[in-house]
Amino acid sequence: MPDLIVIGGGLAGSEAAWQAAEQGLEVVLYEMRPRRMTPAHTSGQLAELVCSNSLGSNRVDRASGLLKEELRHLKSLIIACADVTALPAGQALAVDREAFAALVTERIQAHPRITLCREEVTELPIGQPVVIATGPLTSPALAEAIAALTGAESLYFYDAMAPIVTAESVNMEIAFRASRYGAGDEEGDYLNCPMNRQQYERFVQELVNAETFPLRDFEREDPRFFEACLPIEVLARRELNALAFGPLKPVGLIDPHTGRRPYAVVQLRQDNRAATLYNLVGFQTNLKWSEQERVFRLIPGLEQAEFVRFGQMHRNTFLNGPALLHPTMQFRQREGLFFAGQITGTEGYIGSVASGLVAGLNAARWVAGRRPLTFPPTTLIGALCRYVSTPAPGDFQPMKANFGLLPPLDPPIRNKRERYAAYARRALADLEAFLSTL
Repeated sequence: MPDLIVIGGGLAGSEAAWQAAEQGLEVVLYEMRPRRMTPAHTSGQLAELVCSNSLGSNRVDRASGLLKEELRHLKSLIIACADVTALPAGQALAVDREAFAALVTERIQAHPRITLCREEVTELPIGQPVVIATGPLTSPALAEAIAALTGAESLYFYDAMAPIVTAESVNMEIAFRASRYGAGDEEGDYLNCPMNRQQYERFVQELVNAETFPLRDFEREDPRFFEACLPIEVLARRELNALAFGPLKPVGLIDPHTGRRPYAVVQLRQDNRAATLYNLVGFQTNLKWSEQERVFRLIPGLEQAEFVRFGQMHRNTFLNGPALLHPTMQFRQREGLFFAGQITGTEGYIGSVASGLVAGLNAARWVAGRRPLTFPPTTLIGALCRYVSTPAPGDFQPMKANFGLLPPLDPPIRNKRERYAAYARRALADLEAFLSTL
């Protein structure tokens, strides 16, 4: 019997299996491909990249670059393989996707303590440690087993995410803080971006004409995808004032700058406990990311908005992590069960790798009777794990690495470039200090 079972051979599962094996555990890694394929994959290789071949910036003063540097310090298998198979991409880390997946598969198969099993797992193993890293395309049978364990209301299958911006990038000389009819705290729970009629009509015109991402076949085939939560651009196409009478309705709000009710209002809701991030309420969208940046900056007050996450609508499977997980990636009701990857809400390639590394390391520590690790909140790996496991205002949604998740600097630094560089210096110093105590 193995010391640990890892289910799912994507980025997170491969990383988790590697980390646990490097700690001395005998690991069985289950991957159902190629015996059973998913709608998005084309091969049986481990860690196959199904979207872009870019893993984001390599600069440590960028969030994705800092997270990769933290993972290099932690001897990540995935980042090591990406570095070996890198292609010219300026300051980004892009890989030859076939060479990358082949190298990860080769390294996993060659590890003396990892057994790769090409079978579908349809039930949760009982009585031994497990890491579940099955990603956004978890098979229906296993998804049912997870839902039975977690509660069906805690497992989401369709992901409609609104964009998120940093609070400091909102122009408060135009925007104002208030809740409808004065509800909430004294200052108001929302940031409000007011529009006059001319601004609103221009925004709607640009919105309905903007380019969208094409849906994949398995997303188009399921009508629940759009019935549950219409993209804002689809709603806008129905009628000119559909948004003004819907998510942008101005009722109950007075603009203190003018003393009048605006024609329409875009509301931003607090997205993290530190109030450094705000999401655009009702702005689930399928617009291309470049179009989101162009069109949404037409909103008064968001002309210089810094987007830390763009809106998305796609097939996904993820847990209500804040109700179910510890920042160690352990399941709250079963200590020997760990989750990793996009199913935890860590969005994007590198976020998946990070949660896989944490799950693998902590599964090994748990098997050895040692306390699982909670990484410092000043590191991006620690901040991400906290985000997906800490209750926060509003509904939980997946999140990619961004500097808005980190505790503010003391004293604060106003210049963005200098602030990001300071975040990176603090994160790497704190990570080294943390590792030196282990």
